[in-house]
Amino acid sequence: MTWYRQIPKVELHVHLEGAIPHQALFDLIQKYGGDASVPDRAALERRFKYRDFTQFVEAWAWKNRFLREYEDFSHIAELMARDMASQNICYAEVFFSPSAFSRLGLEVQEMTRAVRIGLSRVTGIEIALIADLVRDYGPEQELITLRKLEEVRDQGVIGIGVGGSEHRFPLGPFRELFEQARRMGFHTTAHAGEAAGPESIWAAINDLRVERIGHATSACEDPKLLDYLAEHAIPLELCPGSNVRTGAVASFSDHPIRTFFQHGLIISVNTDDPSMFGTALAEEYRSLEQECGFTRAEMCQLILLTIQSSWLPVRRKETLAKRFTADPAWVNPM
Repeated sequence: MTWYRQIPKVELHVHLEGAIPHQALFDLIQKYGGDASVPDRAALERRFKYRDFTQFVEAWAWKNRFLREYEDFSHIAELMARDMASQNICYAEVFFSPSAFSRLGLEVQEMTRAVRIGLSRVTGIEIALIADLVRDYGPEQELITLRKLEEVRDQGVIGIGVGGSEHRFPLGPFRELFEQARRMGFHTTAHAGEAAGPESIWAAINDLRVERIGHATSACEDPKLLDYLAEHAIPLELCPGSNVRTGAVASFSDHPIRTFFQHGLIISVNTDDPSMFGTALAEEYRSLEQECGFTRAEMCQLILLTIQSSWLPVRRKETLAKRFTADPAWVNPM
């Protein structure tokens, strides 16, 4: 794994609550009285084996029961940032889910500040935040969340996304919310085409007018959509390991990332929920080489595309790309 860890990288689609190291999560479970279903670490790891996307969502909700205090978020943010820095991830845009916890009594603004406190404890990596809204809660409730997020933009919240039960809740009702987010100055993205077909991706484009799209595996089923994504340079946040483990694709070698790459799409490589899927960004790149036949030179191209996909200012993107391409691991990819 040496080269994959050493090469400088950027990540754009990773969820804070899905990046909690197993030992840290087990400690949180014990902190709040334990859970009979996970008496030890081995049982916890078995909890993170999924038959399908629905079972993954159930595990996600179960895990969230053990994040109850603001300091819990500072703690897991620090651990996530340290792990990223150890993989030479130099810049990241990280999702967090404030509305999921405001329903449990935590204030959106204070939770956001707590996350930033944890991130600020780690040097060597820059992390911006994206608030991941939830389709299931409806646009009226999430508009309240959006207004609260506007108050804490100074905590490095640069965008919003929308996740949740894609197959049950269409994106159309969120149109006005996303328009308002843009007026506030937020960037926009959406999970689409992961648990539903190409029509979900079209909705993200036409209804929400998002700048990026997360997952989008089903885009390969619609040649016109592939052409549109390429022509309009809409970046895709790809999460191959996640899609394999939730059953969105059958295997790593079946993932459409090679099709997207050859079609000239702007794509990034990401982990989604690394601790819940037993992966890391370095591991994703290793699998691209071993399972999908990407050369290291092509993986360097993917890293540059990830920089291009980011919401950094243009000058910052140029500076970062220049820094990366001068790195010894980049110059000598073998």
